[in-house]
Amino acid sequence: MVDPRMTIDELIERQKTRRKVQGIAAALLPYEADGRVAVEAFAKQLASTHRAGLMNAVNMDTGYVNYLNDAEKQEVLDWTRQALGKGIPFVAGAYIEHHAGDDIVMLFRQQIDSILRFDGIPILFQTARLHGKPPVKTAEFYREICRDYPHVLAFELGSMFAANGEIYDTETVRRLMDIPEIKGMKHSSLDRLLELERLALRDAQRPDFRIYTGNDLGINMIEYGSDYLLGLAAFAPEKFAARDRLWEAGDPEYYALSDALQYLGNVAFRTPVPAYKHSAAVFLNLIGRIPSDRTHPNNAQRSAWEREIMVDCARRLSLL
Repeated sequence: MVDPRMTIDELIERQKTRRKVQGIAAALLPYEADGRVAVEAFAKQLASTHRAGLMNAVNMDTGYVNYLNDAEKQEVLDWTRQALGKGIPFVAGAYIEHHAGDDIVMLFRQQIDSILRFDGIPILFQTARLHGKPPVKTAEFYREICRDYPHVLAFELGSMFAANGEIYDTETVRRLMDIPEIKGMKHSSLDRLLELERLALRDAQRPDFRIYTGNDLGINMIEYGSDYLLGLAAFAPEKFAARDRLWEAGDPEYYALSDALQYLGNVAFRTPVPAYKHSAAVFLNLIGRIPSDRTHPNNAQRSAWEREIMVDCARRLSLL
């Protein structure tokens, strides 16, 4: 049995320098001023994110997956495949909270099959139906859900992001790591020490398993062995890609760029956290990448002065 505390101290003492990081940006679904989805701008953002060197993730929290019906999610998958072209990988959320019924395995497998029709990589959003289940039972569900699929990702989502989210105990995470179809997990607790525990467990139990930080308030978790899947990366994917290259090269310019990106994260992901999507829309509209700062009508909104503070963030990143 690994002593997580000792291993965390060791991780802190030996940062994983000059490591190639896998970065994934959770794409914002943009809107026209009249409320229609801005499909052309969405496609351009996906293509530019790929060119920058990051993978795209669609139908995520940043893409309003909790507000989209199945037909709308299918449209997003179709637009994504068209924008990226054949053979370019992307991640897509498998989300079942809108669906009635107790057959969790069937509901998730239907979502996964839909994603695989577009050659996407499914990531399993948690469901409130499994909240509070003992580790062995949760792992049994996941094992059946993922059975025989080539590549699935799992999710730990803090309740500050969504009510269906749950942060697991260590034994549940250990059991999920034992499922061969699950290749990695996005960890969104916003708790650095807990994420370090996940990394320590990964290093001891399954070194090829990827921990994707979802900590938009701690993006330097890549220094300790995390990869990332971040909504913040959708604000400026080329800046994240540049930061990652600097880290891999051991270039000290990494720190200034990382700090500027973290400043943006601290501002955009303030309480209430779900309103970060409005911050993203304001920011991307401000720098000319999407046609309006509208969000999905059900999303939490920022104050009227959001644009002013996003100007400061954009200038720190030399985007204005």
